[in-house]
Amino acid sequence: MPYISVCSLALVPSTVTRLRPWGMITLLDPTSMIETPAGLSPDTHLKLGLNDVTYVQEGLITPAEAHVSAILDHVQAWDQAAPLVVHCWAGVSRSTASAFMAACALNPDVPPLKIAHFIREASPTATPNRLLTRYADDLLGRGGAMVDAIDAIGRGEDCWEGVAFDLPARWEP
Repeated sequence: MPYISVCSLALVPSTVTRLRPWGMITLLDPTSMIETPAGLSPDTHLKLGLNDVTYVQEGLITPAEAHVSAILDHVQAWDQAAPLVVHCWAGVSRSTASAFMAACALNPDVPPLKIAHFIREASPTATPNRLLTRYADDLLGRGGAMVDAIDAIGRGEDCWEGVAFDLPARWEP
């Protein structure tokens, strides 16, 4: 079964070696951007430079609709023959929001709350970025259900590094 593997930057090398994924989505501030890991094609490595914020702050790159569009396009290009790795600095906010939006995009008939509850059970530290989620909710036409779902699971446990987890790509409604 195809899945999305969510992890922190620190776990990228071991995750890529272990999974041999189809591709990867990197969500880091531009000064921390990484090169494509060995074994991955640059064509399947989406690099997005943005900060983990939920409102405009001077000197930081606020998540935008264009970032979400790029993520959704990358997910649609994924052949699902091998896992997709999604990571940010800690594996807590930007990456969990991206994995959530990917699962929602791939499963339009599945309630977002069902996916959000899975994420919470899989990772007690997951705190999907609300702004990224709001843009995805709008682009996917979910009428607020995605934002409501992450609000329902609440903020995850405080941590320096999130609990890595795997999210199924395909769900039964």
